[in-house]
Amino acid sequence: MSTIDGQRIQKILSERGVTSRRAAERLIADGLVTVNGVIAALGDRADPDRDEIAVRGVALPASPERVYIMLNKPRGYVTTMSDERGRRTVAELVADCPERVYPVGRLDMDSDGLLIMTNDGELANALAHPSHEVSKTYFVEVSGDVEAALPVLRAPMELEGYTVLAREVTARGALLTVTIGEGRNRQVRKMCAAAGLRVLRLTRTSEGGVALGTLQRGKWRSLTEDEIKTLRGKG
Repeated sequence: MSTIDGQRIQKILSERGVTSRRAAERLIADGLVTVNGVIAALGDRADPDRDEIAVRGVALPASPERVYIMLNKPRGYVTTMSDERGRRTVAELVADCPERVYPVGRLDMDSDGLLIMTNDGELANALAHPSHEVSKTYFVEVSGDVEAALPVLRAPMELEGYTVLAREVTARGALLTVTIGEGRNRQVRKMCAAAGLRVLRLTRTSEGGVALGTLQRGKWRSLTEDEIKTLRGKG
């Protein structure tokens, strides 16, 4: 096992698209990862080009081609690759992608719009972590007293133990444009509820400087080189 020049094993598993870094740490802690036949421990390093790494006895796959796509997710699909309750998943919408890709963060089942997907686990983790404050913009159709809600939405707000502050909130009638940085679970919906508004429709239109544009609902496309560079700068 390489201990100085190699990479942390959880990073290797993430970069190879096996699982997220956090999930890889759990696999290592559970003794399910070996390097050259020896059970790995958290903090161990390895060289994927020289060491034989296995998860549950299965050798680490060859490094796949990096794939970066955007999906215009429709409502009614869960942002996961499989669902034990039998609900429709985004995996069905990208089944024709040349490599297996995973969602970057979440977009709840009742929301639609931009969902970035990739097999680059390192970039996905960087973009999804709230501490990196990657900018996300949503169009939100609401009902309720918008004028009274705007000052609340524009001020710091306590949500489940966290203080959040929208970067920008504008309104045109009952249609809000909300830009946030934290991206916590169902954050925009919770912000609107706290301001006395009911969300009728929520669409994510951009993330990390990459915009949904005219991509049709339910369709996906590869990101351009410039878009990938933009995301790398945000992560």
